[in-house]
Amino acid sequence: MIILICVLGVLVVSLGFTTINLLRKNEKQEDILVGYLQYLDKLSQIIEFTDKKLEEIDHKGSFKADDEIGFFFEEIKNIQNILNEFKIKNLEK
Repeated sequence: MIILICVLGVLVVSLGFTTINLLRKNEKQEDILVGYLQYLDKLSQIIEFTDKKLEEIDHKGSFKADDEIGFFFEEIKNIQNILNEFKIKNLEK
């Protein structure tokens, strides 16, 4: 009977230690994930801001008239279209 109690005591202590250890690791990973999500949210806000600014600039269409500037402006718009694919879409509705 005493041997069973000792074995169960050691088992409880070891399981408690592993549970606490896993909880600490999980909390660290959650903190890292929150940091990544904040970074991605800021990046998405920057992409949206630059998209709005490019639309404001292109509203008049004055850059299309000049050949050299028009070429570079079109390339910037193409890059912005690629970046628009990386915007975070809200899943909450």
